[in-house]
Amino acid sequence: MKVYGIPNCDTVKKALTWLKANHIDFELHDFKKEGISTKKLKEWDEKAGLEKVLNKKSSTWKDVDETLKQTITSMDAAIPLLQEKTSIIKRPVIEDGKFLFFGFDEEVYRTHFGD
Repeated sequence: MKVYGIPNCDTVKKALTWLKANHIDFELHDFKKEGISTKKLKEWDEKAGLEKVLNKKSSTWKDVDETLKQTITSMDAAIPLLQEKTSIIKRPVIEDGKFLFFGFDEEVYRTHFGD
């Protein structure tokens, strides 16, 4: 299982704490250190859609120029911004086989991981 995120993000911290407390092994992919590939972003877009990937509630999104925001209408248009400002990606992203989830929701985690 892979967890994508930023270690100092509060939501990622909650998710990692929950996973550790429930003895669930994971590999952490740190957006700040490792970035994110175009291939992975397109894969997430196909499975979940841009609206799940792009966190429009983030302070990073709020700081994006309004003119640029208007151009982000597809994953292809969003990729350069998502790669430049990885903190704009909803996180954590959990990949576990076919399971793909954005954010932290203890109930969803319990259901998926069988707690």
